[in-house]
Amino acid sequence: MNNRLRVLRAERGWSQAELGGRLGVSRQAVNAIETGKYDPSLPLAFKLARLFDLRIEEIFHDEQ
Repeated sequence: MNNRLRVLRAERGWSQAELGGRLGVSRQAVNAIETGKYDPSLPLAFKLARLFDLRIEEIFHDEQ
């Protein structure tokens, strides 16, 4: 699954560690999501959407 997480995070000037702290996950988890190695759980996807004030579909999109 592709995502815009890296761009959204950079627009706010947040490090991966800072974003992880806001979400309650590790920096490594943020990195894995950004690089597509890990798809977040639905609750985590909702947290991301609320944090960035976007819909989940505006952050994540299918590779097709």
